[in-house]
Amino acid sequence: MATIEQDRSKIVPLGVPPPERKMLKLPLAPSLEKRRLQTYIMLMLLDGLTIVGSLLAISFIYVGDITEPTTLAEINPHVLLYWTAALLLRAYSITSLISLRFSQVRALMAILCAFTLTIFVAFFTRSSNEFSRVTAGLSIVVIALALVWVRASIQPMLRARFGSTAQNVLVFDDGGVPVAMPQAWHIATAEHRLRPDCNDPHMLDLLGMFMTNMDRVIVSCPRERRMDWAQVFKGSSISGEIVDPEVEGLGVLGARREHGFGSLVVSRGPLGLRERAAKRAIDIAIAGAAIFMLAPVLMVVAILVRLEDGGPVLFCQQRQGRNNRLFMIYKFRSMRVERLDHAGTRSASKDDDRITRIGRFIRRTSIDELPQLFNVLRGNMSIVGPRPHAIGSLAGARRFWEVDSRYLLRHSLKPGLTGLAQIRGFRGATDSEADLTSRLQADLEYLDGWSMMRDLRIILGTLTVLSHDRAF
Repeated sequence: MATIEQDRSKIVPLGVPPPERKMLKLPLAPSLEKRRLQTYIMLMLLDGLTIVGSLLAISFIYVGDITEPTTLAEINPHVLLYWTAALLLRAYSITSLISLRFSQVRALMAILCAFTLTIFVAFFTRSSNEFSRVTAGLSIVVIALALVWVRASIQPMLRARFGSTAQNVLVFDDGGVPVAMPQAWHIATAEHRLRPDCNDPHMLDLLGMFMTNMDRVIVSCPRERRMDWAQVFKGSSISGEIVDPEVEGLGVLGARREHGFGSLVVSRGPLGLRERAAKRAIDIAIAGAAIFMLAPVLMVVAILVRLEDGGPVLFCQQRQGRNNRLFMIYKFRSMRVERLDHAGTRSASKDDDRITRIGRFIRRTSIDELPQLFNVLRGNMSIVGPRPHAIGSLAGARRFWEVDSRYLLRHSLKPGLTGLAQIRGFRGATDSEADLTSRLQADLEYLDGWSMMRDLRIILGTLTVLSHDRAF
């Protein structure tokens, strides 16, 4: 948790009286993503209970028995089909949290789809005679009214829980036109000495701290700094926007108009909530299982590294990860203590005199990378993704981001233990700019479209290149 002294009146949401001067804590706000997910699940359960309760009540009123077999048989298909339709119709979305009308209309559309599909299936399976038309007609009316009432009843709770936007919005004032964005954090970059400097990893880390937990980040800046902000946003896993519709060469993804200003969307996180949840589940499962099964190997290697020269077992180095944030990566130490290169300015070579005897073996077999499984469990890394580089790494005589401005785009995903570039043989020293360009192209190809099957294919492909002539 970082703190910066600042007058809170400069950053609090509009319409809120400014409190006394105090320390500004980073991140600015807690993440709403987990809270939204919990609320979506709660809404699904409420809708399901509403449908079940309505069907049982109709059975009791019309038949006189809530355990009537036909009614019980209708519960599962109605609930499952409703949930499916509701998910497809975005009945569980940010808009449904802030707009009662949208929420009610989508719920009604979902229950109508569910009953239509039920009738369709019953007709083709010749089981329609088992359903009472009176009960079916009464059910759809009662359930529709109940869903509308439930959504209206919980709306005050949703408004209290999420406010009017259900999103964390950050506005950077970097000398551009004024932006009046209600319920947003407004930060004057000059007061915090913030600047979109893609050549300064520490500045990118600070910007990442401000943007942490934000769903949208908007910047208002002069024309000459728009491209710099665009590059910062493209390397971040957030929805980044630049005020002013007249922008060229930013790789625009879309546009928004609201609250009296227009903005161009220059980045979106490459993975949605469901994709990130699936990827994280795979990471935890594979990393946890690998650590358990490889525990004897990890212990033996740690002992051998320690016995070689008495130095530390692990080598920790600062690297850039998702959202341009810096983190410490773990590796088994393979170089002599007095020759360690924490900045990463010199790549290891085939006959590198800095490497120890055990270090040469564990580098050749990629065993030195195994401690990064703990980085995966901590959430700094993923099993598959662009490999993280040291901030001092050079391609020829230039820093990586100086060779190709697209380099920062690879930071929109968590870095990985392995990636598309690695299974294609693009690893080892970057003696020339071409060495970087080839692996960057592979990383950008991976970002273009994530799928679970692609990750699994890369994991399997990695097993064939663990020992490689470029691993030294």
